[in-house]
Amino acid sequence: KQSRHVSLVLCASWSSGTVAQEPLGCVETDGVRSCTELAFVLDENEGAQNVCAVGMSSEMCGVRFTPSLPGRSRGRAARNMAVPGSLRRQPANRGLVSHCTHHHIVVFLLTFFSYSLLHASRKTFSNVKVSISNQWTPFCLNSTAPELQPYELWNSSHLFPSPEEATLFLGTLDTIFLFSYAVGLFVSGIVGDRLNLRWVLSFGMCSSALVVFCFGTLTEWLHFYNKWFYCCLWVVNGLLQSTGWPCVVAVMGNWFGKAGRGFVFGLWSACASVGNILGAFLASCVLKYGYEYAFLVTASVQFAGGVIVFFGLLTSPKEVGLPELGADEDEVSVEEDANRPLMGSDDVDDDDRNYSIQAADNDEEPKAIGFFQACCLPGVVLYSLAYACLKLVNYSFFFWLPFYLSNNFGWKEAEADQLSIWYDVGGIIGGTIQGLISDVLQKRAPVLAVSLLFAVGSLFGYSRSPNSKPINAVIMAITGFFIGGPSNMISSAISADLGRQDVVKGSSEALATVTGIVDGTGSIGAAVGQYLVSLIQENLGWMWVFYFFILMTSSTILFISPLIVREIRMLLHERRLRMLAE
Repeated sequence: KQSRHVSLVLCASWSSGTVAQEPLGCVETDGVRSCTELAFVLDENEGAQNVCAVGMSSEMCGVRFTPSLPGRSRGRAARNMAVPGSLRRQPANRGLVSHCTHHHIVVFLLTFFSYSLLHASRKTFSNVKVSISNQWTPFCLNSTAPELQPYELWNSSHLFPSPEEATLFLGTLDTIFLFSYAVGLFVSGIVGDRLNLRWVLSFGMCSSALVVFCFGTLTEWLHFYNKWFYCCLWVVNGLLQSTGWPCVVAVMGNWFGKAGRGFVFGLWSACASVGNILGAFLASCVLKYGYEYAFLVTASVQFAGGVIVFFGLLTSPKEVGLPELGADEDEVSVEEDANRPLMGSDDVDDDDRNYSIQAADNDEEPKAIGFFQACCLPGVVLYSLAYACLKLVNYSFFFWLPFYLSNNFGWKEAEADQLSIWYDVGGIIGGTIQGLISDVLQKRAPVLAVSLLFAVGSLFGYSRSPNSKPINAVIMAITGFFIGGPSNMISSAISADLGRQDVVKGSSEALATVTGIVDGTGSIGAAVGQYLVSLIQENLGWMWVFYFFILMTSSTILFISPLIVREIRMLLHERRLRMLAE
């Protein structure tokens, strides 16, 4: 019904202090023609500082002023030369991106519980290890008991002659899962940046639920026990579960900007710990009926969650008409953008300038970043190596804590499952508080360093925990605070920071790839660690397992030490500047 095509040419030969006036363009609506002019007051140092409109018509208020410049000034000028709020209408939903709307709440909850359900199904396996080990080994009979006949019938489910060998195979399954999960993370990050995140996430959740059902429930119902079949199913499960984390972090990164990201992601990253608590609770409730029902319940809930995600998740603000977060929108408020000068002093180095006024919807879609490009981003390799060491420790608690409590203290499996929840409670509190502190400091590495130093002491203390459930729970929660908190920060807030650096102009298409690299490298370390834990425990005992954890935690600090030193120097420099300013 209306045509809006306007253009303006500025000449670099205009002298400083002159006032130039050019027709901005005309709008024709229902036969009524309305023209507008822009007047620029030029200054050779500051550029065009004052812009006024003559005969501004209401139809022009929604037009966005963007430059078309050659060379390196194009991106900078595109940010610095937007028409101020006096010349264009601010979109009604623009400011809501950096504030909480009901869309943000829905996205937060859906991504939170989708990954919680994925973690709950993983936790179920670790919670029923004792029951599975008993099922796979012969019954303990005294020497006077008659041998049960026929032997094939009574021992068809006995894959291993002793519980020790069954335990070693369970550790091997953990390693297989984590290796396939790590490989899948590298692939899923790339796929997530190129396909619809909602499709990838819902497919992974539903397919993984079916695999878990076959592994734990269907095989027991059919009395089918085969080591190679279990290994193949767990490889597929690792690949499918790997679709979860890169997708949910990318979706969260699309909706929540850098301001407050440490607190928001610190709170949100509790999804893994909540999933652990949920998995432990569900398993302990139905374990008395058989371990197969624990797998059945978690698989059913996870499948239902995948269906809800498919129909309800919004992957980015543009799906509901909100502008996407950009590099500047992560750091600059709408009010600052509205009052920014039309042209900055660093944008006057080009002789020929051609500007055009275009609608905001015509912005080009950002392209997905390549895998090797993502690896070369500052901080990605160091944080990935650090996370490999830290995730080894964190996932060892995740996979082996209930087994350790039952095996070392002789507690019932259901009691050990319920007590292990306190480690996740500590991780939830730690991730939230440490994320908030990192927001206040605007630095992540120093917060990680302090927490990891305390983690070394807490690991040493927990290795000597007495056979007392209350004392064990307290020390366990403290350990989770100092280990789970940094682990949550690296995998969520720091990964989002790395994927939205200025180098990639805040492109959301880098988020899933970077997250996949960081979490994938961490999972490789965790995969190696699970086999080493079972090997060390069998040959040297649990005390040496904790010494191994202390070594890996110290290695985490070592890998991020260059970042720690750099950010501490920045903090001291900023403090000196503030003191001089006062």
